[in-house]
Amino acid sequence: MPELPEVETVCRGLALKLLGRRLAGVEQRRPNLRFPFPPDFVARLTGRRIEAIRRRAKYIIIELDDGMILLVHLGMSGSMVVNEKRPALLDRHDHVVFDIDNGTCVRFNDARRFGLMDLVSAAELGNHKLIRGLGLEPLSPAFDGPSLAAMLKGRKTSVKLAIMDQRLVVGVGNIYASEALFRAGISPKRLAGTIQGERAVKLAAAIKTVLKEAIKAGGSSLRDYVQANGELGYFQHRWKVYDRDGEPCRLCGGLIKKITQGARSTFYCPKDQR
Repeated sequence: MPELPEVETVCRGLALKLLGRRLAGVEQRRPNLRFPFPPDFVARLTGRRIEAIRRRAKYIIIELDDGMILLVHLGMSGSMVVNEKRPALLDRHDHVVFDIDNGTCVRFNDARRFGLMDLVSAAELGNHKLIRGLGLEPLSPAFDGPSLAAMLKGRKTSVKLAIMDQRLVVGVGNIYASEALFRAGISPKRLAGTIQGERAVKLAAAIKTVLKEAIKAGGSSLRDYVQANGELGYFQHRWKVYDRDGEPCRLCGGLIKKITQGARSTFYCPKDQR
């Protein structure tokens, strides 16, 4: 599933091409994705001008000139790719096609159909069922060692599962949780409640650093993910532990280990992470 860096990369790529442009046409090619499309989806979008594109957690927020927001989630396999002109033949998984007033088009492609789109007024976005329970943005100034320590205090779950809990801190998925914990020198098995003081400072800083580096590299491409320009991300070439089970640690030379936590694979160095 695309995580925060991938979604942020897509938002920035879309913004470069779409800000100030109008949706000249919208083609909805199926009745639903993960959920049904909202009523009159095509009619409500056609002719609207795009005022802003930003991210909240793993959601793409496209602000329109009528005060409405197109809320998009890429799901497990979704992508939004900008083409200089509409392709003569669309892919069978191109479920929504946005024709832009300058002749370009954006194709929302989602083979597994776990993505979603909804329309919500800007005034109601914070109360939307998918948004209202979300936690702190890890790249915001408010996210630091003390705030992380406060949210983890007393928690009995593992720290890795805790920093992946979207109700606490958003967007830190499986890849970046493993990578951040490695950089902070913290075992993924450690109880979340023990991450206090200097440990919390180190982990908050590591989360920010990993996410920023991943955004700069265009995200990590696994299977389906591509940037808005259709190119792959490159951060997978910089992984220190993720998907490196049995390979030597780049710090100590010991072997990277793989365990399962919350039905997800975790990768870490038993020697360097305590």
